[in-house]
Amino acid sequence: MKYLYYPGCSLKGTGRAYEESWLEVSKALGVELEEIEDWNCCGSTPYMGVDEVKSLALAGRNFALAERQGGMDIIAPCSACYLSLNKTNHVLNDYPELRAKVDSALGSAGLKYSGRIKVRHPLDVILNDVGVDKVKKLVKKPLGLKLAAYYGCQITRPYSDFDDPVRPVSMDKLMEAAGAKPVPYSMKTKCCGGSITGTVPEAALELACSLLKEAVKRGADAMVTPCPLCQFNLDGYQDRISKKYGKTEMPVLYFTQALGLAFGISPEKLGINRCLASAEKILEISR
Repeated sequence: MKYLYYPGCSLKGTGRAYEESWLEVSKALGVELEEIEDWNCCGSTPYMGVDEVKSLALAGRNFALAERQGGMDIIAPCSACYLSLNKTNHVLNDYPELRAKVDSALGSAGLKYSGRIKVRHPLDVILNDVGVDKVKKLVKKPLGLKLAAYYGCQITRPYSDFDDPVRPVSMDKLMEAAGAKPVPYSMKTKCCGGSITGTVPEAALELACSLLKEAVKRGADAMVTPCPLCQFNLDGYQDRISKKYGKTEMPVLYFTQALGLAFGISPEKLGINRCLASAEKILEISR
């Protein structure tokens, strides 16, 4: 199974542990990745509200590059990248006038896009292309953890391509296959505060706090997420949340880190050391 890989900006920066763990896990699963050459920022979600055509052209350039590189499905692990690229694909296919403007912009750079690339998420690929059975066969150290699967806002809405938009289960299924016990978690798709941590931090901290405290209430040993921004907010602001709302301690891992631990991959290769909230309890339980 071979795919084109779009890391996006986060996985090369603050979400580096996501890339480290994703590359290790994909290798174990037999998922062959070829990084898109000369990829550029997807524009994330804000840019489309600033200049729709330029945003579409920016994301569309990645499709044109991918098509020139073989036209395989693109895997975009970052939730914002996945949404931005997915939305661009839908808009280009559904709105001919916008498509013509983007085609003109791409043409000025000697590029073109026919519209045949599909955007995939690692959860989708692992669950539907690789399969749960193969995941189970690769497990060397069943996790034995109670995990709260937190999906965030963007990978199932507005396009529910591979999971339910309100009650997603793909991550829960994979964690169960890895020997964990998914805990009932009603806030799977509630916003973590997103980028407003930099503009309205009080509101963002309250949102993140509610997610963490619900996971604690449910008896989770840790939270798992597929989103770099969600992981950053939930992991990186626990000190500030504790000072304002009472002590809150909860390891927050990428789901790929949890899978990697179950596969027997070393914590160092999975970037566990990059977690800000201590993951020592998780490592002890999963040894």
